[in-house]
Amino acid sequence: MKKGTTLLLKTAVFLIGTPILALCIYGLLLLGRNPVNSNYVHILYPIIVGMYVTVIPFYYALYHAFKLLTYIDKNEAFSELSVKALTKIKYCAFAISITYVVILPFIYILAEKDDAPGVILIGMVTIFASIVIAFFAAVLQRLLLEAIDIKSENDLTV
Repeated sequence: MKKGTTLLLKTAVFLIGTPILALCIYGLLLLGRNPVNSNYVHILYPIIVGMYVTVIPFYYALYHAFKLLTYIDKNEAFSELSVKALTKIKYCAFAISITYVVILPFIYILAEKDDAPGVILIGMVTIFASIVIAFFAAVLQRLLLEAIDIKSENDLTV
């Protein structure tokens, strides 16, 4: 492949990470320092801590997605390195969903106190989106392993 064919996807990976970093630096810090209502502080802090915990696997997965695109540029898409990158992306997505499952009761309590059921929906969408990403990475990993097996068999017969 030509160098830079995945430039658009690499740019998208970078652009996905930028607003999350800005949210972590400005948004969550401001929310933690100046809660809207002081009655919600004991509920809000576990949610904020959970969101900060999910940032770690999120950026780790973005890093491995960037590495995977680099492997594609170097014609190493059908290699064990790509399989390892997909495996790490899968585990990161599962970690994010598990973390949000843990903080979902706090989100439920916050939604009950504030009478805002849409907050629960946002928490559940995050859980299901990360589960879908994990299963998609698992399917791609499986397909890539089968393609590597077929490629190695074809290399032996030629």
